[in-house]
Amino acid sequence: MDYKKLANLLFPDLKYNVEDIEKRYPARTLTKEQVVSRFAPSPTGYMHIGNFFQMFISYNLTRVTDGIFFLRIEDTDSKREKKDAVKVVYEVLSKFGIKPDEYQSLNGEDVGGYGPYVQSQRTDIYKAYAKKLVEEGRAFPCFCKKTEGKEDVLKLREQKFAYDDEKEYDPCRNLSLEDIEEKLKNGEKFAIRLKTKNDGSQRVKFYDLIKGEIEAKANSKDFILLKNDGVPPYAFAHAIDDTLMGTTIVVRGEEYIGSTPAHIELFEALGFTPVTYCHNPLICKIGDNGNRRKISKRFDPEADMRFYFEKGYPTDSVLEYLLNIINSGFEIWRSNNPDKNWKEFKFGVKDITAVSPIFDIIKLNDISKNLIARMSAEEVYSNVLAWAEEFDKEFAKYLKENKEYSTKVFNIGREGAKPRKDIYSWSMVKEQFSYMFKTPNFEELDQEDEDSFNEFIFEYLKEFSFSSSKEEWFNKVKEVASRLGYATDNKLYKANPQDYKGNTAKACQFIRIALTGKKDSPDLYELMQILGEEETIKRLNAKKTL
Repeated sequence: MDYKKLANLLFPDLKYNVEDIEKRYPARTLTKEQVVSRFAPSPTGYMHIGNFFQMFISYNLTRVTDGIFFLRIEDTDSKREKKDAVKVVYEVLSKFGIKPDEYQSLNGEDVGGYGPYVQSQRTDIYKAYAKKLVEEGRAFPCFCKKTEGKEDVLKLREQKFAYDDEKEYDPCRNLSLEDIEEKLKNGEKFAIRLKTKNDGSQRVKFYDLIKGEIEAKANSKDFILLKNDGVPPYAFAHAIDDTLMGTTIVVRGEEYIGSTPAHIELFEALGFTPVTYCHNPLICKIGDNGNRRKISKRFDPEADMRFYFEKGYPTDSVLEYLLNIINSGFEIWRSNNPDKNWKEFKFGVKDITAVSPIFDIIKLNDISKNLIARMSAEEVYSNVLAWAEEFDKEFAKYLKENKEYSTKVFNIGREGAKPRKDIYSWSMVKEQFSYMFKTPNFEELDQEDEDSFNEFIFEYLKEFSFSSSKEEWFNKVKEVASRLGYATDNKLYKANPQDYKGNTAKACQFIRIALTGKKDSPDLYELMQILGEEETIKRLNAKKTL
């Protein structure tokens, strides 16, 4: 067959040829250590934590080598594309403080010399390489419709013609030039397929940065390079783009390992050196049946990265949690460096876990508690306000109108040697400190304690003085408690609990419930000083009934 003639029939009016394109994309000037990697999401909805996980690995591999991290939008699947999905990608990255070195801005401006960074704007490039493969006899037009193609293949299988138990050759690979010309005259649409050189008996080896050397069956399928609308699927587009853009490491999920033999054949057919792959393990959860399963958007709200914004997790908490599951050494590093920024932690590909991590929200919460405990009250106020302005307008209004008071509230238990660790997300704050923003109820008062509660508070009010020092205040609490039959010596109470109504802790609990509605709260004296004399007395005087 005259392949050049065929290529010109299929692609008569291309904007560029391969030689022109490759002049536009010179090799990057890099040191041996520098990594070029990318985040290449498809705009098909929200950002999945698995995609974010891959992005964060890529980002860190480039960051620690002073390399280049770029964003490429892979929008070639128009049927799955969702409105505003690209905006979501940029929003998530921005909120997490991750800025690519190269990308296309939302207004369409390319930042970097290897764009366009949106695949739908690169179709002329893909067509030029498809034409080159046709000219070389490595690709051919396929006129099968989706379902008809399957039926044709099944018929050929039955006939044992160009198909056997190993080969998966497409029925159109043996069309004559005359047949093709006739179909084109009739206006039939065509896709472009790779003409594989393999027959199913070959093996191929490739090296993965996490898994090591992998041997697998070589590709034996005539897979699609361009769909009949001229748009490439992932395999063809990524081979061209990652080569032209100088990508040195492609981080992607381990579900792509099975496709890698096909991708390697494609790189070689194009005359490219295959990129180095880093197939990261998938984030899993334990299902109801006790088995591991991939974290799922269908069952797990935390699979959507917007979940963490809505709940109000500090973004650094989420990033530190992901570092923890990427590399177990991070937890030890953080323990030894409690005040350092996570960006000072360095790791390489050999440090990435090879085992699928189990998503553990309790661990995330613990990391977040520790991080928030290290913040100043001013930082907490700023973060809570920023969260509330997006997700709780009423609370945001209150915070802005009561900045000084709110900051004092957030400072409760924060300046001691062991700051409180009871908050892990900004959405918790309103409820956690609800008693500081509104008069509490007494839901945590046990019914059997109601009479003792009212008796103690009534007597305590007679002795209460807001101007007392902390020591004077506590001595007065013990004095009232002792007079009413509460033990002020805990050893005596433990030895003979039946002789007392309770101990000093029980008396303090009554005051705590009166002021906060809760049995547990930060330091009582500090709470009263923030509430002020008028509000404190008002709460102590409130009617105490269940």
